[in-house]
Amino acid sequence: MAEKAKAVILMSGGMDSCVTAALARTSHRLAFLHAGYGQRTERRERAAFEAIAEFFEVRERLVVQLDHLKRIGGSALTDERMRVPEAEPSAPVGGNSIPVTYVPFRNAHFLAVAVSWAEVIGANAIFIGAVAEDSSGYPDCRPEYYRVFEELVRVGTRPETQITIVTPVIGMRKTEIVGQGLALGAPLELTWSCYQYEDAACGVCDSCRLRLQAFADAGVPDPIPYRVRVAR
Repeated sequence: MAEKAKAVILMSGGMDSCVTAALARTSHRLAFLHAGYGQRTERRERAAFEAIAEFFEVRERLVVQLDHLKRIGGSALTDERMRVPEAEPSAPVGGNSIPVTYVPFRNAHFLAVAVSWAEVIGANAIFIGAVAEDSSGYPDCRPEYYRVFEELVRVGTRPETQITIVTPVIGMRKTEIVGQGLALGAPLELTWSCYQYEDAACGVCDSCRLRLQAFADAGVPDPIPYRVRVAR
């Protein structure tokens, strides 16, 4: 039997990237890439990354620091002078404006590192857990963004390099992602999604509310600890 091709998985430590890794494992050997960028929950996300890598028995790992994103600022995730928006757990998420938790052009920085590493280690795909429909409205989570970036990879790497950008959950709603994770046996209990805290998730930021609602709609309890839980 031929050996599976290798893929770089951008692993934040969150639920979407964890389920993306579970999906990628069905067709590829996994190499995990994690980027810290001075976000509020950087240490907790790194711990989640390591735990998920251990679960999937991924030995090829790369951790990088993109601290310039914190110095650039402009996001509530990296600038503690900016407040992370909070709302009632059951309140809808999203709107017509880009939220203050958007880190300007962040995913391009992540993908650039992933492409460099993929070219060196011979990976033919980069998997990223971007979500479009049920996300907070980040412009770098749209399908067209990744189509354009894949073309950039084609013209900016060696002629023999063939790297595909794969976004397997981009069209899913969060409830579907939970369902996929459960079906594939992904370790959702090891993931971390909160924008604000590292001990127990706040339950009131956009990311927590999307996650809590997804688990509630799927009819299963979210296994991570919360300060505030959605009332059902």
